Amino acid sequence: MKELDMNTRSLLELAEELECRVFPNEPLDKHNTFRIGGCCSAMIDINSPDNLSQLWEEANRLGIRTMALGNGSNVLFDDRGYNGVIFLIGSSMDKIYMKDENTIVAQAGCPLLKLCRFALEHSLSGMEFAYGIPGSVGGAIFMNAGAYGGEIKDVIKYGRAVDRAGRQFEYQNDQMKFGYRTSRFIESGELIVEGEFELPSGSYDEIQDKMVDLMGRRRDKQPLNMPSAGSTFKRPTGEGLFAGKLIQDSGLRGFSVGGAQVSEKHCGFVVNKGGATSADVLELIKQVQEKVLKDTGIELECEVRYIPYEA
Repeated sequence: MKELDMNTRSLLELAEELECRVFPNEPLDKHNTFRIGGCCSAMIDINSPDNLSQLWEEANRLGIRTMALGNGSNVLFDDRGYNGVIFLIGSSMDKIYMKDENTIVAQAGCPLLKLCRFALEHSLSGMEFAYGIPGSVGGAIFMNAGAYGGEIKDVIKYGRAVDRAGRQFEYQNDQMKFGYRTSRFIESGELIVEGEFELPSGSYDEIQDKMVDLMGRRRDKQPLNMPSAGSTFKRPTGEGLFAGKLIQDSGLRGFSVGGAQVSEKHCGFVVNKGGATSADVLELIKQVQEKVLKDTGIELECEVRYIPYEA
């Protein structure tokens, strides 16, 4: 167990004063869907946007490396862990409520599944595409999550975030610079704390039927029974091009490096078939990219964020 330095201990003391739970040397394999990674120096369970502002400002004053983590559904941590403090934005910051009859406000730690069900309960349509995406509101905004023809940019009205100086900002949809699996927050480094979603009224039964249909498609086509970070590669540019099909056509279905494997169910997913390390996953991704490039001339771009041990 790594001994904490004086600055990190000071930050954890402040977190405890703010009634946030703290976890020194927390194993990261418990906090991501790949089930891979060593320990972080410490983890702080954030319980409000204001406390996040105060803690991040203090961490930067002390020169402590930090990052925010939600459900961990699109990250790959290094086997050595993370040399720094992780702000966990999860169940302690997952409030959700109706602002008006067509507007839902959800904190960043709210699971997408909870947001989708909340929309269903109020007969609001537009969130059906996200039903079954294993992420949180913050992560979904960060990467403009999408599936089955829908994206976060289609439903979000405002996003609220904190910068390194602890200042809180509100952004309108067009200020968040949404693109394919990207947003302003990837470049700015601001931490998302809340999203406001404006949705049209619809039929409860029709919304529910669509959610059930899309969840059924996911179960049929995706390896949901194995640890993964979801879709590993971005969709290539070009009509009719899909990463999974290109990988399959290159003969890589089931291809393995150590415990990492190209899913036999859907070649667009890299899964942890048991005991995979981050080195296994990175090497597998590299070899897949090289083979597809050699066979087709198409460069596959990795969608999963690799988090190194040190900056």
